[in-house]
Amino acid sequence: MSEKVTASILIIGNEILSGRTQDVNISHIAKTLGDWGIVVEHCRVIPDVEQIIIDTVNEVRSEYDYVFTTGGIGPTHDDITAECIAKAFSVGLEQNEEIASRIKKRPAPDDVMKSRLRMARVPVGSNLIDNPTGGPQGFSMENVFVMAGIPSVMQAMLSSLDGKLKTGKVVRSHSVRLYLGESQIAEALSQLQDQNPSVDIGSYPFFKDDKYGTVIVIRGTEIEELKDLATKIISIGQSAGTEPEDMGLTI
Repeated sequence: MSEKVTASILIIGNEILSGRTQDVNISHIAKTLGDWGIVVEHCRVIPDVEQIIIDTVNEVRSEYDYVFTTGGIGPTHDDITAECIAKAFSVGLEQNEEIASRIKKRPAPDDVMKSRLRMARVPVGSNLIDNPTGGPQGFSMENVFVMAGIPSVMQAMLSSLDGKLKTGKVVRSHSVRLYLGESQIAEALSQLQDQNPSVDIGSYPFFKDDKYGTVIVIRGTEIEELKDLATKIISIGQSAGTEPEDMGLTI
């Protein structure tokens, strides 16, 4: 059986915490990694504060197989992620000439170019993450992958890692729709979860066509096990007097 491979996502930026910018990176990273066979078990949004970034990176890089960060690698004074990653690993910063060369291809006044070249600073010993959009690259240090906060750029960087990371079995989902309230099936679901610790059983209430109901989502790596549990949940619904809808298997 393949070993489970885990990940943490760190979203870095005051603009997220203030509500000024709405994060869309977590869902994309989690879905992409899930498709590759990497399970996101943790995510956190943290401010542009040096010690918080350093401490958080050091905490999660020891707990998860991979850490993916977004934000804080731009050209302004509050883009401090590169410095913080360097300090977390107790190494210095250096200008990466490959990134600098890419930046210099776009002419700019000296003061603007000086700011842009902040994006060429990376920790000593890091590896570059390709940026297919043509902009400055991201970088990685051991199991920490540092990417841009702009969603389109982050997505391009993440896509360049496809096939380059250790992966495990893909987690799949099987869903069943029941026209029953959560409280009506809570005890049965609790027992089913206790009997099947290798899967995750979630319940999600909805209101549709003037009816309340619950979608049960079973997540795991073994397709036959998911199908068997879906059959049991359908039986639970039928016993309660409703006709369940088998929504099938998805990734």
